[in-house]
Amino acid sequence: MNYLLIDKNPRIVDAWREAFLAFDNITILEGDITRVDCDAIVSPANSFGFMDGGVDYAISVRLGWDLHLQLQKEIQALPEGELLVGRSLVLKTGDAKIPYLISAPTMRVPMSFNIETSVNAYLAMKAVLIAAKKNPNINSISIPGFCTGVGRMQPIIAAQQMAQAFREIELGEKPFIGNFVDAQKAHFKINPQGKIYD
Repeated sequence: MNYLLIDKNPRIVDAWREAFLAFDNITILEGDITRVDCDAIVSPANSFGFMDGGVDYAISVRLGWDLHLQLQKEIQALPEGELLVGRSLVLKTGDAKIPYLISAPTMRVPMSFNIETSVNAYLAMKAVLIAAKKNPNINSISIPGFCTGVGRMQPIIAAQQMAQAFREIELGEKPFIGNFVDAQKAHFKINPQGKIYD
């Protein structure tokens, strides 16, 4: 699998270069995710499939608004009636240069409150990687920065969360969680700015 991390924001690009330094099958670029050819492009939308803002707007313009409507229809048919953060859907786009879309929400609804202290970039990245590995037609995938736009997560935190997900899913380096304290430590490590107790 070939992974392309691409975003117009130089801060997330720089943060990726630091966080993903040790990985071989990762290419990192500053640029427009809709301008590259790949098997799958990632939409970091919301749990209800609205793709009319930020990078999702650019994807909708590039691949057509019918895809946005198709995604919403598939989400509505799910038992939950929404695509939970940490889950993903794969759709065919009908586009020869980008044949698949992976929708992996980074937030339930478009919002900026509490996203920067969340582990949503980590959860979304895990969902993307699992979906890509399950699909034999996906051998290259383009991924934007997660939670760093509307969500206002610090780029270095987002990059570290995405890299942790990569280590766990791509490399199989899952942390051992033997008790509640282990779980708290692992959670805090993913986002040191987050709160466990108030």
